[in-house]
Amino acid sequence: MLPSARVSHTGTDPARRMPRLLIVTPCRDEARFARTTLDSVLSQRFLPSTWIVVDDGSTDETPRILAEYAARHPLLRIVRRTDRGGRSVGPGVVDAFYAGLEGVELGDFDYLCKLDLDLELPADYFERLIERMELDPRLGTASGKPYQRAPDGTLEAEPVGDEMSAGMTKLYRTRCFREIGGFVREVMWDGIDCHRARMLGWRARSYDDPALRFVHLRAMGSSQKGILTGRARHGRGQYFMGTGPLYLLVSAVFRMAASPYVIGGLAIGWGYFAALLRALPRYEDREFRAFLRRYQRECLWYGKRRATARVEARCAGAWRHEPARAAAAVERAP
Repeated sequence: MLPSARVSHTGTDPARRMPRLLIVTPCRDEARFARTTLDSVLSQRFLPSTWIVVDDGSTDETPRILAEYAARHPLLRIVRRTDRGGRSVGPGVVDAFYAGLEGVELGDFDYLCKLDLDLELPADYFERLIERMELDPRLGTASGKPYQRAPDGTLEAEPVGDEMSAGMTKLYRTRCFREIGGFVREVMWDGIDCHRARMLGWRARSYDDPALRFVHLRAMGSSQKGILTGRARHGRGQYFMGTGPLYLLVSAVFRMAASPYVIGGLAIGWGYFAALLRALPRYEDREFRAFLRRYQRECLWYGKRRATARVEARCAGAWRHEPARAAAAVERAP
């Protein structure tokens, strides 16, 4: 296990230097959930070196709550943005995230986490994830699995594929985040990142380890105008990313088995095909879109787990070439 981050982030032995973690949290009007998330992060066994919370123009009690916690915890920094007039998912979230990165030198950190302010994390969440990433140098982005708390207190899983990190808590190796070019400022930024990571030889994962299950305090996709709007937005985002029609249809049918039953899958299909008929812009990287469609065809033919293993093996060389160049540069150095 990692040495306790509550003791030191550096230590005296350079070989055992604690990994440095930066968390950036975009938020707006999260007074209902903020204290739960703040408490669950600040009580972690492995604390971040710095946690930047970007208040994206909240109109509720969120600013007061953040100020209260920042006064007690020096690692917590608050960035306040002006009110844009409403919540904006997709591009708005990414804009707020990058506002938090302004003036930060990413090279000072080993890991970067984009974290929402409506989560309840297990006490050793970051420690366990970073342990996994330290053991697998190709693991570029990872998360646990999101769960909803049902009225009877039981936990119900939200759908996130094992080959993706969950959008509400994405932990990255900073080298991976830089290589993929960061976030695309569009809906489906949290799908493009994992696929681009694979394209460059990295692995993306989410783990259903009981110790890594976290509670999502708001239903996935419901933060703006309700869950059906979120499902339609997901379909539109799949179109933007470059997903093929057949894969989208299969995915939409599969999602009909999850709440909201049937209509959730229909909303995904509506969002995709409405964007297709209107010929809306797509992600401009043609090489990426070709890579994605080949992967999706293999998912339909082999199953997602086997297809992911195939693409990771096929792209392994793209990951190795960078360390090889670095080692060669060291050998050539005088």
